[in-house]
Amino acid sequence: MMYLSTLLIDTGTNPDRPRPGRLWLRNLYRVHQRLCMAFPSRSRKDADEEFLRPYDPKDFPEDRYLADKSPSEVGRDVLGHVHAKRNQNSGFLFRVEAQPGGRVVVLVLSALKPDWEYAFHNARYLLAAAPSEPRPITLTLAPGSRFRFRLVANPTKRPPLTKEKWRERKTAGEQIKRPRQQLTWKPGDDPQEVFKGWLERQAQRSGFLLLQASVSQMGYVYIRKGGEGSEGHRLRSVRYEGLLEVTDPEKFRAALAAGIGPAKAFGFGLLSLAPA
Repeated sequence: MMYLSTLLIDTGTNPDRPRPGRLWLRNLYRVHQRLCMAFPSRSRKDADEEFLRPYDPKDFPEDRYLADKSPSEVGRDVLGHVHAKRNQNSGFLFRVEAQPGGRVVVLVLSALKPDWEYAFHNARYLLAAAPSEPRPITLTLAPGSRFRFRLVANPTKRPPLTKEKWRERKTAGEQIKRPRQQLTWKPGDDPQEVFKGWLERQAQRSGFLLLQASVSQMGYVYIRKGGEGSEGHRLRSVRYEGLLEVTDPEKFRAALAAGIGPAKAFGFGLLSLAPA
C-alpha cells in the first residue's frame, strides 16, 4: 500500500503580488525540504509534539535533499539514509500540478502515511486549504492491465566514458560512473520522438508498454539549493500523457514507488494513473 496526498497551495490570483505559496513553489529544493517534514521519526514526534525545536535532519528520515553534502557536514549515517532507494517501504515522490482557474496543487505519493499537520503547522500560510487525509492506494495488477497515465520527467542520458577517462578514474580509485547529461538531439530530429524514445526505454525496464504517448510542456526547471542570489542549474522538464499496458506487475509496482527517471527530489518521476 502507498498513500496519495493532495496539497492545495495558496498562490494568490495576482502574479505581480504573489502569495507566499507562489514564492515557495519557485524553489523546488525548498518544497522538497518542507515535504520531508511530514515524516518525523517516532522519537522526534514524541519529544517535540508541537514541532517547537529547530529542524534537525536526523529526526526526519526523508532527508534526501542532503545528498549533495559531505560526510563531515552531516555524518555518514545520515548520508546512508539519504541514498536509500525509494521503494514500497520508504521514500516519496511529488509533482507540482496546475489546476483550472489558476490553482496549484502538490501531489505526493509516499510509502509511509505523511503527517501534514506536523509539517505545515508553522507554515499554514503556504496552503490555501487544510491538507486532505492521505488516500491509501492499492492496485490490482496483472499482465495486460491498462491505465491512462501522466508523468513529468527529467529525460537524461549517460554518454559512454572514453578509455582514457575510464583509466584515469580507476587509477584514482574513483567510482566509475557515467555522469548524466540532459537529453539532446541531432539537427533534423524531432524532439518529441527523441523524448518518446526515452520513455519507451524506461518502460521496458519498468514492466510496462507504451500504447499511446503525447509529449508537451518541453522546457526547463531552474533549481537553486541556496538562498536568493545563489548559483543554480537547470533541468529539462517534459510532460507525458497517454495509455500504458502492464507487462510485468512486480516491476511495474516497483517503478511506481521508485519513480521514473532522475531528479525525483525536484518534482520529477511521479507516474500517476487513472482507469483506462
